[in-house]
Amino acid sequence: MRTGAVIAAAGMSSRMGDFKPLMSMGAMSIIGRVIVNFQQAEVFPIVVVTGFHAELLEKHIAKMGVICVRNPNYEHTEMFDSALLGFSFIRNLCDRVFFTPADIPLFTYDTVRQLLDTVSDVTKPVYFNREGHPVLLSGALVDKIIKYKGNGGLKTAIDLYAEDIKLIAVEDEGILLDADTKEEYKDLLERNNKLLFRPAVDVSLMREGRLFDKNAALLLHMVAYSGTVKVASEKIGISYSKAWKMLAALEERLGFPLLKRQHGGEAGGMSILTEDGRKLLFCYEQYAKAVKKYAEDTFDDYFNWEP
Repeated sequence: MRTGAVIAAAGMSSRMGDFKPLMSMGAMSIIGRVIVNFQQAEVFPIVVVTGFHAELLEKHIAKMGVICVRNPNYEHTEMFDSALLGFSFIRNLCDRVFFTPADIPLFTYDTVRQLLDTVSDVTKPVYFNREGHPVLLSGALVDKIIKYKGNGGLKTAIDLYAEDIKLIAVEDEGILLDADTKEEYKDLLERNNKLLFRPAVDVSLMREGRLFDKNAALLLHMVAYSGTVKVASEKIGISYSKAWKMLAALEERLGFPLLKRQHGGEAGGMSILTEDGRKLLFCYEQYAKAVKKYAEDTFDDYFNWEP
């Protein structure tokens, strides 16, 4: 079962007076921390819905292995509208979907894992009887939410359609902590400095240098989904020409074609993965998953102390 995530990052951060997603959170940005929290738990794909300062944000996260979907009407729409854009894009790519605003960066890996281990229409983390983020939605519920035309936001749609809601008690105050004001942001920084570290593993295949990594895998996924390199490159934040250069270099070094392609046309032609391309992508993802699981399972054997 594949579980993806939608991160709503289209808002204008008017109360903060600064652009929240790019504000620092230790050595990372706030949006970077949210993305990594999901990636550590093998959540894929991750869709970031952008709007305000979209180009700046998309450039910032272009190498993080995420997909960008833009809300062009961010000034006149609510967060629920951004959620719908993300849900509509991601729905056919996964079986379940996490949702969170971009300004809740301190939820932990353990919380995400607890939610992943639960099967329900809606799974919500709870800290001392207070519900927080991220929330996990079943694919069937997301389908209903996408069609919702009533008033109210995501919570209203969930309450209307969800038949089974599970609340998971977690020892993680981070599910509640957002950053709407400078004071809240200062508190987040102080709490961030007290967090224990966890393993973060990126898997690359090498052959006289780096050959295949998570960004190449994401590009292949998006080509398979969209049928065009043009759309795929736009969604992962790289130029059309760079995408083709990446693919050409990969094929040359691998020694077999990754795509069956038909050049030309306004949309840049049609492309589908070859059988070898699909096999490479599948094997890479299974191997990366196994490596990351080993890293997580053995972490406490080596780091069973607190500095």
